[in-house]
Amino acid sequence: MSITVDGLGELRELAGRALGSSDWIEVTQERIDTFADATGDHQWIHVDPEKAATGPFGAPIAHGYLTLSLFIPLFTALLDVRGVTTKVNYGLNKVRFPAPVRAGSRLRLTADLASVEDVPGGVQITVDGVIEIEGGTKPAAVLQSLSRFYA
Repeated sequence: MSITVDGLGELRELAGRALGSSDWIEVTQERIDTFADATGDHQWIHVDPEKAATGPFGAPIAHGYLTLSLFIPLFTALLDVRGVTTKVNYGLNKVRFPAPVRAGSRLRLTADLASVEDVPGGVQITVDGVIEIEGGTKPAAVLQSLSRFYA
């Protein structure tokens, strides 16, 4: 499900609303390896499936920051803001990684648009998000994200 708004006025009207849940995406070993190459983090729990199978998680796991980075494509699938000139990530208020994401897991985002506040030239939104693991009892990530949209 995707919500489309046209401009900052319509975005302001969404404040306090649930945005729903994204489609599921798979976190493949290839994606984990590509992230390891991009960041230089080649710790065996991520990139050595044979060793990771006997490790603490029973399989290779995604980097926490890989899981966090997936917030952007998952979020943009939930909310499309048109009629603005610039969209930027402004930061995070809080992030936690309650459960590891094993290679082959599927994730989705469930999000609420907590607030929309005016800033010079645009608005800042605060999004409360939970990145869920399909079939999991705990989420992969719980976060509060800040983004800015400029007219």
